[in-house]
Formats: sequence, C-alpha cells, structure tokens
Amino acid sequence: MAGAGDQQQHVEAFLEALAAERGAAQNTLEAYRRDLEDFLAFLKARGRGLADAAPADIAAHVSGLAAAGLAPASRARRLSAIRQLCKFLVREGAIEEDPASGIAGPRQGRPLPRTLSVVEVDRLLEAARLGTETTRGRDRVRALRLHALLETLYATGLRVSELVSLPRAVLAGDGRVLTVRGKGGRERIVPLTPAALGALERYLSVGQGNDEVAPMLATRWLFASRGAQGHLTRQRLAQELKELAAAAGLDPDRVSPHVLRHAFASHLLDRGADLRSVQQLLGHADISTTQIYTHVLEERLKKLVFEHHPLATGKRGEA
Repeated sequence: MAGAGDQQQHVEAFLEALAAERGAAQNTLEAYRRDLEDFLAFLKARGRGLADAAPADIAAHVSGLAAAGLAPASRARRLSAIRQLCKFLVREGAIEEDPASGIAGPRQGRPLPRTLSVVEVDRLLEAARLGTETTRGRDRVRALRLHALLETLYATGLRVSELVSLPRAVLAGDGRVLTVRGKGGRERIVPLTPAALGALERYLSVGQGNDEVAPMLATRWLFASRGAQGHLTRQRLAQELKELAAAAGLDPDRVSPHVLRHAFASHLLDRGADLRSVQQLLGHADISTTQIYTHVLEERLKKLVFEHHPLATGKRGEA
C-alpha cells in the first residue's frame, strides 16, 4: 500500500488534470476532492490503498454509502469520481488495471426539477420590489441588490455561481445583453429584460452622492458585498431568497436560486420557445440536459387534465 502522501498526490494530480483539460470549476473540484478523500479513508480502514484497490473494495464502498442512506444520485456522483480517478491512474501508469471497470452504478430515476408558477415568481419579485420602498440606508442597498439579482436571474436563467460572480464590466456596451463565462470556460450571450435592466439601474445608482452607501458598491463586482470574496456568496443569496419567500407567502423550502433557473426554462418552453434556444441560454453542453424541462411541462399538462377534465373528475353532465 502506498503512503498517504503519495495517494494524496495522485488525487491532487488528477484534480489538476481535471481543471486543465476540462475546465472544471472550483466548486466541482472541491466536491471531487471530498468524495475521493472519503474513498481513501475507506481504503485505509481496509488496509488498502489506490495501488492495490480491488473491484470488491469499490463495490463495498458504494454499498456502504447506500447503507448510510445516501441518495442514488449522490452515490452515482461518488462512483463517477472514483472511476475517473482510476482511469487517470491507469493512463499515468500508476496502476496497471482499472479496478472500477465493470462496477455498476446505482439505479436512479431522474427527478423532475422543482419549479414555480408564473404567479408565484411574480409574487416573489413583487415582494422584492416592495422591500426597496420600505427600507433606508444600507438596508435599502441590500434590498435593491436582491431585487436586481432576482430580476436578472429570472431574465437570464444563470447558474447561481455565474450570477453572484458577475463583474461590473459585464454591463459595458449597450447593456441589453450579458456575456457570461460558464462551465468549462464556455462563453454565451444572454439578453436582459426591461424589468431586469431597470432593477439593475436603480441598484447601481443608489450610491451616487451618498457617502454612506457608496463604499458598498465600490468593487469590481456587480453584486458587491463586504465579505472576503467581494461579492455576494451563493449561500447568502439562498438565505435572502428564503427570507423573501416567507415574506411573499410562499413555502421557503420550495424556493432557491436554482428553482428560479428552472422556472426561467420551463416558462420559456411553456410559451413556445424552442429547445435549442433554451439550451443555449442555460449554457447546457448537451441538449439532453435541457430536455428534462419538457417532462416538467408534460407533468403539468397531466395534472391540469386530471384536475379539470370532466372525464377525469367525474363531473361530466353536472352543469
């Protein structure tokens, strides 16, 4: 069994290759690191390491994750990380045979993305707008920032990590579109709605001539924050959004930045947008990822029929 330091070096070399060859985001790399370090700890407990890991070790690890209650999707993600590491080690000559080859992944049905109705999104946006009218000083800056964030998110369908890390320079030019660098360093252009533009203008102009709040906006980031990163974090946005959901009379557990991204996509398709255009706006590399939203619409139509069609409700002829 190789030393712990050697094994950690293998993991770090794999992560570096993942970043260089595939442009993996930092969040993705950290998730891979956690999953693989957990696997190394499992191997160590069995008196093994990466050099002598057997298919039975990997199968036992995945079974243990199931016994611990991890969802099929989480187990599949961890197995994927192990598979990719093993292929990398074979390619680098660190091991001769791939022990993960032939290990079956957990069966999982693909869950439909959670979303909100147009009415619910309107309630959320209206609550955010009202917050900008009932606050003062620094609190009003935060309220204007949240309103601008939500209008921009619903207008563009950006991933939350893309949204919070937008530089202020992204509005250079005519301001009606954003150029976004997404997963794998791929750039895409997304249009802004008049509502989003208006919310952004109100947010960015609040510091003009106001010495109290101007320092809050004096950074290179569009959605500035006094935190270490200089911009609002994903976690803080999720927290503010749940607080806003409660104020709007919505269940906070149903509301998150990712749910609003889902709402953006499903609402576009519901109004006749073609799948390929929605794929490009979302930044999906594969259109099969976007197709999940067609299933959301199918489920909504089924529910509509079951709840209102006379043959489904047994109310035919009652009128």
